[in-house]
Amino acid sequence: MFWIMGGDTLATVLLDRFPSRSADTLKMQLEHVEWEGFRFYDLIFPLFLFLVGCVIPFSLQKYSSKPAAAVGRIIRRTLLLIFLGLICNGLLNFEPGQLRWCGVLQRIGVCYGIAALLCLSLTPRKLTATIACILLGYWALLAFVPAPGGTPGDYSKAGNLAGWVDRTVLPGIILKPYYGDGDNEGILSTIPAIATPLIGCLAGIWLRSPRSGLVKTGGLIISGAALLAVGTAWGNLFPIIKNLWTSSFVLVAAGWSLLLTAVFYFIIDVIGLRRWAFPFTVIGVNAITIYVAPRFIDFDHLTSFFLSGTARMSGSWSGVVAAFGVLFAEWLFLLWLYRSRVFLRL
Repeated sequence: MFWIMGGDTLATVLLDRFPSRSADTLKMQLEHVEWEGFRFYDLIFPLFLFLVGCVIPFSLQKYSSKPAAAVGRIIRRTLLLIFLGLICNGLLNFEPGQLRWCGVLQRIGVCYGIAALLCLSLTPRKLTATIACILLGYWALLAFVPAPGGTPGDYSKAGNLAGWVDRTVLPGIILKPYYGDGDNEGILSTIPAIATPLIGCLAGIWLRSPRSGLVKTGGLIISGAALLAVGTAWGNLFPIIKNLWTSSFVLVAAGWSLLLTAVFYFIIDVIGLRRWAFPFTVIGVNAITIYVAPRFIDFDHLTSFFLSGTARMSGSWSGVVAAFGVLFAEWLFLLWLYRSRVFLRL
């Protein structure tokens, strides 16, 4: 969420101040791959979904004796996330024909709901088998079933089966920024996306186990490296494409997610170095809030009001001042919520 709320913009304008080949390489990592491949910025959404799954075993533990109550809570959260996503896309304009029905929050809602229900009812071994079935099934679907008039295994923007399904089935509009020939949070691609929080669920179950912190860290590292290797190899057959959420993309993103979880778990929980993470805790406890808030709170205008003079006097550093100001304004808003003990709970 730090990167989404403006960390990417701040990093980009800072890198612009020190032009070099290395700076250009780092800036490229802060942009999505146009189609095939994998960059740092492509990890943000699957990492969020992975963490959604990772906390599910912790949140469900209090319902171990009353699973029916957990089901009701899961369904409520799922529906609220989908509804909130539709509102963000313009549902209240009451123009269904001009509405993008898919979106980030809708996908989070669907993936969370299905993953939580499966985690509630399946053993880790059965969860692993479910993940394998989802990923292999999605690969088989796209590899052997052609879009009408197309050929099997066409993973191009215009020719892939998932895009055809979106164009044919989805009501409303499909926006060009979401690759245009389909929706990058579309119907078929949501199926493999469910595997992402399920892998997170397995990580959460591992972290809840009575094993030592070092053993848990090692397990996360080994699992992450294995998934990264398998996903990269599979990418030669089933390309790594975020917009289609291909099975190879799921494994590569999950591999990096497990490795990052291992690093931060080791630093924060095993070693006990926690104070440095406070700014990110403030963001994390209201992640959905700061995703939605900029749609009705003009942080850019707020920053301009207070810092326009400072930015002007900063000369060539004005872009850095402005980018930092927006990020800091959003963080201060979250800090106020944190200090007031106000948290958006769905």
